[in-house]
Amino acid sequence: MTKFFGLHIFLYNFFLKAYSAAIHIAALWNPKARSWLKGRKNWREKLNAWKLAQTGPIATTTPNASNLVWMHCASLGEFEQGRPLLEAVKVKYPHYKIVLTFFSPSGYEIRKNYEGADLVMYLPMDGFTNAKYFIDTINPSLVLWVKYEYWHYFLLQLKKKNIPVLLISGIFRSSQPFFKWYGQFWINILGAFDHFFVQTTTSLELLHKIGIRDKITVTGDTRFDRVVAIAEQWNTAGEAIDAFCSGHQVLVAGSTWEEDEELLIHYAKAYPKIRFIIAPHEVSKERIQDLKEEFPSCILYSKLTPTSATDLHGSNVLIIDNVGLLSKLYKYASIAYVGGGFNTSGIHNILEAAVYGKPVIFGPVYEKFAEARDLIEAGGAFPIENALELEALLNDLFTNTKELETASLAATQFVYSHKGATQKIMDHIQRKRLLIN
Repeated sequence: MTKFFGLHIFLYNFFLKAYSAAIHIAALWNPKARSWLKGRKNWREKLNAWKLAQTGPIATTTPNASNLVWMHCASLGEFEQGRPLLEAVKVKYPHYKIVLTFFSPSGYEIRKNYEGADLVMYLPMDGFTNAKYFIDTINPSLVLWVKYEYWHYFLLQLKKKNIPVLLISGIFRSSQPFFKWYGQFWINILGAFDHFFVQTTTSLELLHKIGIRDKITVTGDTRFDRVVAIAEQWNTAGEAIDAFCSGHQVLVAGSTWEEDEELLIHYAKAYPKIRFIIAPHEVSKERIQDLKEEFPSCILYSKLTPTSATDLHGSNVLIIDNVGLLSKLYKYASIAYVGGGFNTSGIHNILEAAVYGKPVIFGPVYEKFAEARDLIEAGGAFPIENALELEALLNDLFTNTKELETASLAATQFVYSHKGATQKIMDHIQRKRLLIN
């Protein structure tokens, strides 16, 4: 067993070195890889400077921890899952500092100025020295680990220091290494968690099979709480958007990739009275140029004004060429299309649309997303395989008022019936006295 464990450590360390080398090579041409490297440069100096800049020392509640909560998120989607809990902690325990880390540039670059945290930074690359230095420096009272990313050295160090770690909105699948014959190394990593708050009973049953039984709670997904909060605080996306959509049926296509947009090209041309808002997953100059070529008569959001929105000269397609607006845009939709379903990674966030009572359409790669499967069963979502299926479905929903209303109601009820995960986790934190007022 010792030799077997040693082999896993060797392979894990090899993976870390290979990943780092690949990032350095990719940075020669890939902007995300360059951001990944740049953001981690001199991270120790930045961390120490932040700590020294605090007004007085970070007070100590126990001999082993400071008044600080650390939340780690892989990327932007995980941050949106963790955000309701982080903000609830900030309200209940306002004297605690909050450190928020990201692994991916797509999370950090968008949320690096998030005001709910005292420090936002990239998670240093995993490794014994990095993990020990980072954790010794911030010395958290509690760690909130969102959904996944099981970094061996970070979690091992937290376990050694007896710092409680909660997994938030966890999701487990039989294809993961924990549940394979070689999974003991990964099972050992799970030993760092004090409690697992998982999304599904399937996740609970899988953890039971590997001997984890007495520290699991099925809470559902905290994203439901987040999208409900966004929807209930909604205000207009601006006069120009209002004018563009006014008096029209609207299809909002969010987080789209090229494969998604190809399905919509013919339909947008064939139905000029329907308004289309397309918010691509990436808004680089290259992607926006691609969209302008796909939809030649489109107008860019950056060029849209209340006046131009009512005098479009035949254009019925609006391209969103910035970030941060999508969750508001779904409110304008008659029907929502969510991208990613033709990529191996799968669909993006469908709850942002469903919370407003919008039927959601997406591509065929959705099986690993429990909320997608459940929303289909509830009657509020519809998977499609190709452009012909999409056209038939849209025609049906746009022309059949009763069917559209039924699907819309199903979407809203589904989201609201699943909220509450955040409060369940907060109850646990208070009951176990993981943080002290």
